Amino acid sequence: MGQNDVQDNGRARGPLGVAVVGAGYWGPNLVRNFQACDRFRLRWLCDLDEARARRVLGGYSTVQTTADLGEVLADPEVDAVAVATPAGTHLDVALAALRAGKHVLVEKPLAATYADGLRLVEEAEQRGLTLMCDHTYCYTPAVGRIRELVLGGELGELHYVDSVRINLGLVQKDIDVLWDLAPHDLSILDVILPEHVRPVAVAAHGADPIGAGQACVAYLTLQLSTGAIAHVHVNWLSPTKVRTTMVGGAKRTLVWDDLNPGQRVAVFDRGVDLAAPQEIGAEERRDMLISYRSGDMVAPALAEREALRSMVEEFAEAITTGRPPLTDGRSGLRVLDILEAASRSLAYHGAVVGLRTGH
Repeated sequence: MGQNDVQDNGRARGPLGVAVVGAGYWGPNLVRNFQACDRFRLRWLCDLDEARARRVLGGYSTVQTTADLGEVLADPEVDAVAVATPAGTHLDVALAALRAGKHVLVEKPLAATYADGLRLVEEAEQRGLTLMCDHTYCYTPAVGRIRELVLGGELGELHYVDSVRINLGLVQKDIDVLWDLAPHDLSILDVILPEHVRPVAVAAHGADPIGAGQACVAYLTLQLSTGAIAHVHVNWLSPTKVRTTMVGGAKRTLVWDDLNPGQRVAVFDRGVDLAAPQEIGAEERRDMLISYRSGDMVAPALAEREALRSMVEEFAEAITTGRPPLTDGRSGLRVLDILEAASRSLAYHGAVVGLRTGH
């Protein structure tokens, strides 16, 4: 089924049939939001533990459950499949769905490796199907506003992005803190950067002070194509939870504090200006080139809206119009590129590693 088949078949004006695969940690959130969106009709919840799938749906649900992915993919009423299984299975499940002609939404990360992610992107492109990555944070009202301000030039040319995502979190057995937490920050960076600004290289440092077997604290530094810099700090061992991002521009600086619902985003007209040499006399000292600007702070009003609801609606819009979603497969691939390069950098004690998608 290609992009236009959804519009051309007998159910053109009806809701899109969707199946969720995976009833574990994230699956129930997808189930709830697909059921609440009138552009979808949830038809299946598939999990290897079918009893768990039934528990998620509750006793009165008309949604079918199964442990057999083949049964879901054989259903002609299913237009799209949402994959919420462990990352190591994303390739097999998503590839099977694409080959069955279904549009696919994949929980982050897109795949376990860049090579696997590329296979999914190419398969979807060849078949004219929507492939979308569920980078949920990109659909928050705060990130939407940050994207508008950056792309609209309100902040001026970007100088730096600094992101902190730390908490006393669940130490994972199979992935390090970079792969667990940094996808959020990297996907946000991907959607807020202007078209001409791209990460080109990364250096990463990490530590495992508790002997967990993988990095529990990590620092990621990205070189951007314009000479600007982006930094991400992720940590499972912090006694306090911090989620802040600072976006510094030539005109203004934006601070996003995700844990402050009263003022999530603040824009400061404060910064440092450097006068051009011709603007001052030759006899003046070098430090006279620098001037400090201290203006107003503005806190834009943000609508309170669940990010997953917006993400689900973006998936529907992409399927029905044929346009790429905000966080399409290519976006997921760029995040994987940075994560793999960061892992190589970690292994080589912070060496700078170039990115595939940085050119």
